[in-house]
Amino acid sequence: MNLPIVSVIIPNYNHAAFLEQRIISVLQQTFQDFEVIILDDCSTDNSRDIIERYRQHPKVSQIIYNTINSGSVFKQWKKGIEAAAGQYIWLAESDDWCEPTLLQYLTAGLLQNKHNVLAYCQSYAIDGDNKVFWQTQHGYLEDTVEGLLFIQQYMVDRNAVVNASMAVWKKELFAGIQQDYLEYKFAGDRVFWINLCRQGNVFITARVLNYFRSHSGDVSTPAYRTGLNFIEEARILHKLYHETLIPAKVYKRALRKLHRQFWEQRARFEPAALDAIEQGFYRTPGAVIPAATLKRDARWKLLRMQLKKVFSKR
Repeated sequence: MNLPIVSVIIPNYNHAAFLEQRIISVLQQTFQDFEVIILDDCSTDNSRDIIERYRQHPKVSQIIYNTINSGSVFKQWKKGIEAAAGQYIWLAESDDWCEPTLLQYLTAGLLQNKHNVLAYCQSYAIDGDNKVFWQTQHGYLEDTVEGLLFIQQYMVDRNAVVNASMAVWKKELFAGIQQDYLEYKFAGDRVFWINLCRQGNVFITARVLNYFRSHSGDVSTPAYRTGLNFIEEARILHKLYHETLIPAKVYKRALRKLHRQFWEQRARFEPAALDAIEQGFYRTPGAVIPAATLKRDARWKLLRMQLKKVFSKR
């Protein structure tokens, strides 16, 4: 029996409203050498009914149900990856969908060079009614970037791979990458891509082939409300610096920028959340910039912004 080129992993939790569209968009790919692994993290909606319709489909190799909710989409990623037989992995999130040519272009991008470890396309961000409200972009139709350079240019103060569904990558590298992404609730995907990109090059296409659904059920919504985004993004910057992936100058500039964003919003956080965020900035082991320096920088930046507003009205 020939093994599939790609393992498509569909991790689902309570996305019955979108799940069939997701599965159909996978099965209709022009590139057809793949298996489908569907995971359900103990959904409380009718996801199981939809999943069972595809149990006998020749492309569906495994269906895995959790009896207890894992509490982490990243743990579900790991479970699916470990069950996969393909050379490449596509983590096709259950509430997204895509163009039929996504696998065609991304597998071709990986095959262009043996050193390519990750390939991704651009994505439309859509709401629950399928309306597009923003999209990712890239300046070249096709581009290949060395892994460390990609981390430094695209992953320091943002996550260029905003959605797992827009990327395909080499499975053989999974066993060798750091597993610290499992410790994150909000930014584990960004850590995962960083760890992967240390192993080789990144292929990027400017084609917009993925539709990424952003709605109130996303983990990002409570993360921004509680300040978890600041905690985990600061932790990522510390990681990048201490693992010598970025120089001190880049680290300090990015940390100051992130801290300024927090400082402008700090009044909206509850005391417990505020303390946790400050722990991430000021009291993390190995912190390079003193708390007093960060606070002074943020106050000065805020004052300059306020003065600019005053004088612009005159």
